[in-house]
Amino acid sequence: QFTTRVVSCRAAELRPEGGGEPVRGFQVVLEDTILFPEGGGQPDDRGLIGDVPGLRVTRRGLEAVHFVPAALEPGAEVLLSLDWERRFDHMQQHSGQHLISAIAEQMFGFKTTSWELGRQRSLIELDTPLVTAEQVEALEKSVNEKIRDRVPVTVRELAADDPEVETVRSRGLPDDHAGPVRVVDIKGIDSNLCCGTHVSNLSDLQVIKLLGVEKGKKNKTNLVFLVGNRVLKSIEQSHSTEKALTSLLKNGPGEHVEAVKRLQSSVKLLQKNNLNLLRDIAVLIAREFKSKPAPKQLFVLHRKEGDSEFMNIIANEIGTEETLLFLTVGDEKEAGLFLLAGPVEAVENLGPRVAELLGGKGAGKRGRFQGKAAKMSRRGEVQALLQEFISHQSPGA
Repeated sequence: QFTTRVVSCRAAELRPEGGGEPVRGFQVVLEDTILFPEGGGQPDDRGLIGDVPGLRVTRRGLEAVHFVPAALEPGAEVLLSLDWERRFDHMQQHSGQHLISAIAEQMFGFKTTSWELGRQRSLIELDTPLVTAEQVEALEKSVNEKIRDRVPVTVRELAADDPEVETVRSRGLPDDHAGPVRVVDIKGIDSNLCCGTHVSNLSDLQVIKLLGVEKGKKNKTNLVFLVGNRVLKSIEQSHSTEKALTSLLKNGPGEHVEAVKRLQSSVKLLQKNNLNLLRDIAVLIAREFKSKPAPKQLFVLHRKEGDSEFMNIIANEIGTEETLLFLTVGDEKEAGLFLLAGPVEAVENLGPRVAELLGGKGAGKRGRFQGKAAKMSRRGEVQALLQEFISHQSPGA
């Protein structure tokens, strides 16, 4: 916690990180703050200003700007309360990144070009097109040895023109930087220009887990990692999943993969058999219609189970030169698929109107118009439209 005063407060809007409508509120500047504004690859802090929640903290020049949902009186004394769980998580990930980057460069010459502290996992962009599994394993072993060695982490400030600045690892300063520069030292391992929040000893990181690598930008590789409490949470999630699978599959964790492979094979066989049965049913439905003494000009069918191929087989078997077909598959109360098939001119005329009635979208060519339907319950209205169309096409109508 920290007591300070409000310097200014003005109306503003905040765009949510996940998108959506802007949130109305106020931008507040304080005499000083313990809430870190986002920057250097690290997200911002959260906390309370008095009893008002801070929803975002950003940097504007030398000022930290706090976005809050309620106005604060300029000149008022306020107590800041930091969301420590979020802060400590960011400290662990950020110090972990410094350690991983330093050791990766020492062991393999891989320089860090950028990094991202994500909500679930974090990644380091390494300036190399390839990182092998053996290198990841060796790197993970080395960084965890440094954690067990309880190496101190300290922070110091240097004047911007101090010659020592040139010897410190850095990706450059922001264009609007002013005043002294801040150096984070991991004793005997790394010195790095950094504005972020860090632990005071590597032992506070607990453990680092490297999850592997992903292809990055051209000639870059992204190294994915977890630090500290995120590793514990990941283990807990994995253990919960393992318990659930053990209950569902009725076997031990070591047999889960083989059990799932057997289930996948069974599902594929069932899907294949189901598809063959649907094809046979489609052919039988078409033949039954064609066997009637006086085939109708309109054929309508709805079936809960089926797909586009099922409907097209029926259309192929019946023939669409003289008959207009309206076929649908899917749940009566939910979305589904539809097919309108028949004489080319009729389908071109009716297709868009059918899609509109069904609350869906579709496209067509050569006497077929098919697509998705959101309102399957309006099939009766479509049938009435088609019946009316046919009655107007009949001789003497």
